[in-house]
Amino acid sequence: MESNRRVPMWAAALIGLVSGAVAVGVSLLAAGLVKASAFPVVAVGNAAVDLAPAGAKEFAIRVFGENDKNVLVTGIFVVLAVIAAVLGILAVRDIRYGMAGLTAFGVIGVLAVLTRPDAGPLDIVPTIVGAAAGMAALQLLVGRALPAPAGRAVRDGGAEAGPGEAPGAGGDVEPTVEPTAGAGAGGGAEPASGVPGAEAGERREIPVPPVMRPGEGPLVFDRRRLLAGAVGGLAVAGVSAVVGQTLSGRSAVNTARAGLTLPRPATPLPALPAGVDLRIRGLSPFVTPNRDFYRVDTALMVPQVDPRSWTLRIHGMVDRPVELTLADLMKRPVVEADITLCCVSNEVGGPYIGNARWLGVSLAGVLRGAGVHKDADMLLSTSADGWTSGTPVDVVLDGRNALLAFAMNGEALPVEHGFPVRQVVPGLYGYVSATKWVTDIKVTRFDRDEAYWTPRGWSPKGPVKTESRIDLPRDGARLPAGRTVIAGVAWAQHKGVDAVEVRIDRGPWRRARLAEAPTADTWRQWVIDDWDATPGGHTIEVRATDATGYTQTEERVPTAPDGATGWHTVNVEVA
Repeated sequence: MESNRRVPMWAAALIGLVSGAVAVGVSLLAAGLVKASAFPVVAVGNAAVDLAPAGAKEFAIRVFGENDKNVLVTGIFVVLAVIAAVLGILAVRDIRYGMAGLTAFGVIGVLAVLTRPDAGPLDIVPTIVGAAAGMAALQLLVGRALPAPAGRAVRDGGAEAGPGEAPGAGGDVEPTVEPTAGAGAGGGAEPASGVPGAEAGERREIPVPPVMRPGEGPLVFDRRRLLAGAVGGLAVAGVSAVVGQTLSGRSAVNTARAGLTLPRPATPLPALPAGVDLRIRGLSPFVTPNRDFYRVDTALMVPQVDPRSWTLRIHGMVDRPVELTLADLMKRPVVEADITLCCVSNEVGGPYIGNARWLGVSLAGVLRGAGVHKDADMLLSTSADGWTSGTPVDVVLDGRNALLAFAMNGEALPVEHGFPVRQVVPGLYGYVSATKWVTDIKVTRFDRDEAYWTPRGWSPKGPVKTESRIDLPRDGARLPAGRTVIAGVAWAQHKGVDAVEVRIDRGPWRRARLAEAPTADTWRQWVIDDWDATPGGHTIEVRATDATGYTQTEERVPTAPDGATGWHTVNVEVA
């Protein structure tokens, strides 16, 4: 196709954007039929997460927090939109450019899909179908924008004329018409000269001699036909996306979750005593509400796992491999436990920690039933989206409440927190213990297998470090002079916090008052409520001592490779 300088830039970009939207929408629809994780946009995003260096991931978590995945997906869509617009501009010059660009993106999508750990042969179908739909939309929209070569006409009644006749109402060029004789000032009834058969007062098109044949010369831009086609394309993209989201199982899983009946624990925990929560405004509550519980994982699209078809396979270095359904799991003795979880990406004073009451079954009991070999030292657990975690066997079997949990704070696990089943192991950072949407546990050895984060520079074993945090006052706060509350939380999971000390302006350490702690597996609130704040700037520091006698170090180290250390410090200004 020849270059057409009459197509406005906005129209060419619109062609590309609508074609790209059709490709994305149709691929999401196909992914809903095949597998949600086969959606190429998510596959490309997951590949980007996997290939990104550890420093880049730490930066994303530090800057964007729990919105890091939304930022990544938004960035992917922005890049796709820009490239789609460029392809549209190129396509109106030569359709082959646009087709080549869509083919290239189809290849990238297929490669990204095939890199996923759980990829199967059918997973490439959504990418291929989406790319094909985008190509069809591109060709159709270019054809609607440039419907006919110059020189085509419209006959009486609006039908297209043949080659050599004047363009009609279908394009931007108006047909040439003249009044017949008698229609002028004289009002006579004689036929118009040179227009055989014309009746008095009748207006007829004057045929234009042939100038060029179809396919010759530049094409004529048709704005109305393009906009109508763009609206249709966007409708196809939107409907496909909505249906694809529905087919991905989100609504079905939410319905199944809401209808799940939780079993009662064999030995229910008593209600939390009033002393565990100091109930100070601005201080983190002892129990973190599910909606506020931190979420850090690699899943760009939250796995939608139907509890009716979920199974957990336990195999590897065991005497008796087993496969359990959710019903099988719930028939076992049910355990209730208060456990604080912490992410290894949590900076000193960071937010990626929370406490909940979990309901599940003993992971140690399930493993003993399978018969773990004596020389096994690692559990390689796999989530529904292929992510893996390596957990030390000895930690799970040492008597602590390591759980296969299916409930959190009195309700079935939220989908984003691992529904229907996840691991919860007190005393270990989440990257080596807290596998969400767990479907497979291979009993193995650390010298034979590696989990997701280990080859990316993180320690294969991740015991939680003793740490503390100041919640009140906030860093940078401006305070009135007088009595001021200093409060926060401290944690040393599966060891317990014995003391918390605070100092102001590098003065003497003061012992804080501690709230109750029902077990050593939870965090502990602390408070100093009689600081007499004087005008000026002040620096407040905190440190904790655990039940083993270890006092957290002042030395600041980053989160990689096995968790941050250092005293949390805030600076305030007192008026």
